[in-house]
Amino acid sequence: MTAVKPSLGSAERPTSVATPQLARYVTPQGRPNPDVSKGWLRRLWPVVSPMKWGLAVAVGGTAVGMLVRTVIPAVLMLAVDNALDDRTAAIGPYAWVLAALTIIGFATGYAARVQMFKVAFRVETALRHAVFDHLSRLSASFYDTSETGQLLARANGDIRAVQMFLNFGPFMTLSLVSLVFALALMLAVSVPLTLVTVLPVPVVAYIGLKSRHPQLPVWWLVMARQADVATLTEENIAGVRVVKSFAGERHEVRRMAGVADQLRWAQVKGADVSARFIPALEHLPRLGLVVVLLYGGLLAEQEQIGVGALIAFSSYVMILQVPFRFIGHLIQMGQRAKASALRVYEIFDQPIDVVESPDAVDIDGGPGRVEFRDVRFGYGADHDVLQDFSLDIAPGETVAIVGETASGKSTVARLLPRFYDVRDGSVLIDGIDIRQATLDSLRRTVGVVLDDPFLFSMSVRDNIAFADPTASDESVRAAAAAAQALEFIEELEHGFDEVLGERGYTLSGGQRQRISLARALLHDPQVLVLDDATSAIDAGVEERIHSALRHAMVDRTVIVIAHRLSTIALADRVVLLEHGRVVASGTHADLLVDEPKYRELLEHFDDESNDGADVESSDGSGLGAGANAGSGDESGAKP
Repeated sequence: MTAVKPSLGSAERPTSVATPQLARYVTPQGRPNPDVSKGWLRRLWPVVSPMKWGLAVAVGGTAVGMLVRTVIPAVLMLAVDNALDDRTAAIGPYAWVLAALTIIGFATGYAARVQMFKVAFRVETALRHAVFDHLSRLSASFYDTSETGQLLARANGDIRAVQMFLNFGPFMTLSLVSLVFALALMLAVSVPLTLVTVLPVPVVAYIGLKSRHPQLPVWWLVMARQADVATLTEENIAGVRVVKSFAGERHEVRRMAGVADQLRWAQVKGADVSARFIPALEHLPRLGLVVVLLYGGLLAEQEQIGVGALIAFSSYVMILQVPFRFIGHLIQMGQRAKASALRVYEIFDQPIDVVESPDAVDIDGGPGRVEFRDVRFGYGADHDVLQDFSLDIAPGETVAIVGETASGKSTVARLLPRFYDVRDGSVLIDGIDIRQATLDSLRRTVGVVLDDPFLFSMSVRDNIAFADPTASDESVRAAAAAAQALEFIEELEHGFDEVLGERGYTLSGGQRQRISLARALLHDPQVLVLDDATSAIDAGVEERIHSALRHAMVDRTVIVIAHRLSTIALADRVVLLEHGRVVASGTHADLLVDEPKYRELLEHFDDESNDGADVESSDGSGLGAGANAGSGDESGAKP
């Protein structure tokens, strides 16, 4: 049978960017300054500085454009006074000058805007890369307590807010240049009229400064509420099967209504704060136009200034309005960008717990001896999962680790590739403390198949080849065959090119586990860790996988986290854990005779199996309650 295609046109999506194509992408440079005492713009400068020449062109072009804009009323004034009023000059030269200034203004404005947008988008790209790079290097402990929606909001919406400010903020700020130029030319024409015209400026400046303080906390709250909406949405999409299983749709809709209402309140609060200040910032400068018409008209009647000067002053008042019209939006946009930037910086300020030693060495290529020496480790500050845990595994040996729930079995699997660092003691591979090994070589040496297999929304081939994107099709097929996945993959409509749905839920649980196992086998590690890797596979399929694994495990060190007797049978030695300590070690036969706790544990395993293990059927029917989080059908059909 063939799997049902995922919805939303995922079959038409590109599976992934091919490895040869990735080489042509240039990695953006720069990351925010780590000094938290600096302002948000100063912290951003290392990201902007690689584009400093483009920024200089944009700023320079904008300044020239502003200068041209303020010169035009002066030329118009001379044209009216000299050519039309006094008739002491021809109108033609003034017209040509105005035409030239217009062309210059257009050219510089176009170049400045294009360059500024390029700079802003490149900064956005660099920030996205830096955030993703930092997130990829953060330790597993960070993700244990972080909400995915919050991280997505910061990595997308908050970076977008910073980019929007960089797009328009410089233009709004540089509009102050036109104000300075205009004031200079106005003073040259009439000092009294200029002084009267700018009377509202101090009031506007005071209102602008006062409006900054209440806006930052409000926009921070808006960003946080948007992240809450993203978090709830992400959780419900990822957990849609759980929600539907418990008929929780109405409850979740009510939760979303509450979160959305909190966002609405914050947005209305932000609009209210802005509405208190922006109208005054925009309209107070227009009082200057009233002054020009009244007082300027009086001066023109008294022939103290010409009609051209009165026209020029009216134009300058309009020019003076632009910075003040922008200042409210600039403050609002700036405070929103600042709140967003600070939220993004919180990601960069997260310490990386698992760091590579400066004198780290490569460890791949060794025989694969694994040692745990007096290891103490816990996920929380007050509880140790492993206590005085010691285990020595010889090269090429297969060891099954068994124990009750929460005895620390899966923790052993997570410590070996150094997802976490131990609190006390040490973990060694071939006599080298893994904290002194390069992370790349460590994770080339150790391959892990976790109990909850994760598949990407890309093709089956790319999911398997994630371990080695340069692998040939033959190698991918061989790994799939060893994991007993080849048969069902070839039954899919597009075979290895079939694009999987979110997290691979278009497949059954057992199918996902087999693809995950194929990925690890293609990785070809010297130390292979199987954390309950066949729990969703029925006995018949599991036996074929074990036959293939016995061949794959030759000269390879294997640690099996086992909950089933059939999996334990793979091992040369069985280690029994209790409360994070090794309480027994030996062959399966010896422990059955000598260790009552081991016999009780196996009886417990048998009881669980008889109650209905979550396995897929060897005939592909996918019988069993937990064969798939969304479907027990081996055909891979979505519910």
